[in-house]
Amino acid sequence: MTTMAGTNVAEGDAHVGVQAGVVHGDVNFYRVPPGSSPEEKFVSALRYLDGRVRDQARTLIEQAVVGGYVTSKVQFYRLIALLSGRTLRQLSDEELDHLTAICADLSHLEDHDEWAAGSKVITHHLLAPVSVTETDQVIKEIDALNQRQRDEIYGHLEALLDGALQEKMWRKSVALADSQRTANDRFNRVWKFFHPAPAQPRTPPVQPAAVGLRDWLRAGVGAAVFVLAVVQLAMLMAARGTLDPFLGLLAALVGLAVFCIGGADRYYRGTRLHAKEAQIRPPQQRRREAPPEGFARKVDRLFDRYFGRYVPDGTDRSYWRAQTAGIQRHLRDEVVELYREQRIEADRIAWLVRHLVSDVRGQWERDTLTAYRLRLRVPARTKALHVGGLALLAAGNLWVVPAVMAGAPLSGTGWLLLAAASAVPAVRSSFRIVAEQRRVADDQAERADKETARWKAYHRWCHKLSDKPSDIEMAAWLESDRKVLVDQAMQQYRLHPSQVIAHAFIEAPAPSCKKARYPQGPWRYSRYRLLLFLLTDDGVRQVNIDLDFEISASRTTQRLNYRFDAVAAVRIDGIATQQQTFELTLFNGKPIPIRISEPDDESLQHDENAAKIAELSLDAAGLSHTLHVLEGVAAEGKEWVRHRRHRADKRLANLASAIRGLD
Repeated sequence: MTTMAGTNVAEGDAHVGVQAGVVHGDVNFYRVPPGSSPEEKFVSALRYLDGRVRDQARTLIEQAVVGGYVTSKVQFYRLIALLSGRTLRQLSDEELDHLTAICADLSHLEDHDEWAAGSKVITHHLLAPVSVTETDQVIKEIDALNQRQRDEIYGHLEALLDGALQEKMWRKSVALADSQRTANDRFNRVWKFFHPAPAQPRTPPVQPAAVGLRDWLRAGVGAAVFVLAVVQLAMLMAARGTLDPFLGLLAALVGLAVFCIGGADRYYRGTRLHAKEAQIRPPQQRRREAPPEGFARKVDRLFDRYFGRYVPDGTDRSYWRAQTAGIQRHLRDEVVELYREQRIEADRIAWLVRHLVSDVRGQWERDTLTAYRLRLRVPARTKALHVGGLALLAAGNLWVVPAVMAGAPLSGTGWLLLAAASAVPAVRSSFRIVAEQRRVADDQAERADKETARWKAYHRWCHKLSDKPSDIEMAAWLESDRKVLVDQAMQQYRLHPSQVIAHAFIEAPAPSCKKARYPQGPWRYSRYRLLLFLLTDDGVRQVNIDLDFEISASRTTQRLNYRFDAVAAVRIDGIATQQQTFELTLFNGKPIPIRISEPDDESLQHDENAAKIAELSLDAAGLSHTLHVLEGVAAEGKEWVRHRRHRADKRLANLASAIRGLD
């Protein structure tokens, strides 16, 4: 065995940490309802086939056929699903019998449409031996098919052949894959597949006016007592029979009213300003840390991330963070309070956090972050009312007090003191009552503005996510990446497609990747850890690859060459619904483990089964095919290849004879 330089997969990379998965719950793409008709099962099968979930696609197609749904299109896809991604020699005896039965069924169809033409090309030219001189003619017949049939053949059956035809088929298939890697604006859309559906915006409700019973009693009782005292004072002044004291009393009452109007406005502005300042004031003490994996801590991380990222132009980052620390805490507490109890994943409100932080940055850049200070500044009119009313009150009292004291010193003094004693608490309580009522009105206006802005931001984000790729697009991009990686590996090893007996992948999520899926569909990952195996007559070529799926960038981490008899064991440890690890052991080397599945019960929907989802994901990764190849090599070494080829060649000769007999 020769080992090329690289990093062993088992060292430091064996653990796979995967971020919480996204399930696109609004899509019924893969669901096959109970009691579905054969035609509906066939439609679902095509979706699974396009998603490269081949075993499930084959099962559903056969169920449709058993149910009596047999057309030229169904027969074409029966062939595609059975042969997809495999050579004829990789088919088991049972599968070869099934293939022969499908070919026999084709002779009973009377359809002569494009699907029948596609089936004819597969059976007469791809399943039967082709001479070198016929290679160009076969390629021409494939290219003459409609695009759908042509792309299905090049996309699924590129590994089916031997010799010169296989070389040309492979080149056509790789060229198609290379063009599809960036199709449909992949790099601007693929990240959206892993983004959860945004949670709808919420705005904190306006707190009702918080006026205590004490204030209402003070205002009500104080006003009643004050009115009584004023009436009594008026009666005392009336006993003197002069008009001047009444003019003084009227002036005092007008002054008191004007003072209350100005004072109430001034009081409200002061309390409102104090509340606003408290929202932006940097915290005086360190907040107690939330639990590391709790919702509040995740929201903390979102605000830390975006306040650190959205720094205004020309502003020092540390200064920006220090000056907005109070705003960050206020907004964070608001968001946590709004969404904590509804089991909303933090990622679903990331858009809201970005909107809030962007709004703060925008206000900072427009210098409107503290615009409320100007808005709540006490205007000259209010000051004039406040001071002028107080002066008028004092002047009126200069008329009233001497007149009252002259007519009835004892009772007049009592009523004057009672009027003053009742007016002071009544005025103070009325200030608080008016301030709360105005606060509610202003809060409602601010809430309406916030709600409008948040809904606009929500709709903008939903529009941005509206072209989220389908699972079929994700599968097509991944299959294209894999095919190009196989071709690159062949070029590195200077191998022709005809020299590769079979190729197989072990596909696993990379550390810290994102993942998402459709209901009843396989998991898709933002980054993959791939083990590619190329089987040749000389042995196995293994290439370990890290694939960043979002940008279609790959990095080879290790290349290994070893003989067939160097493979000591191949095994899968663990339960699919919990955790599974693939392990390849060489006789004179360390075991090479890679974790291929992780437990995930939280994302399951009501009609999903954990074992089924794991099975679909492993099916899409081609694990069963890879295990079949590697377990055979581990059990029999090179003899497995020889025996397999010998057994298959006999069966294929019989298949070719059967196909010729159908003509």
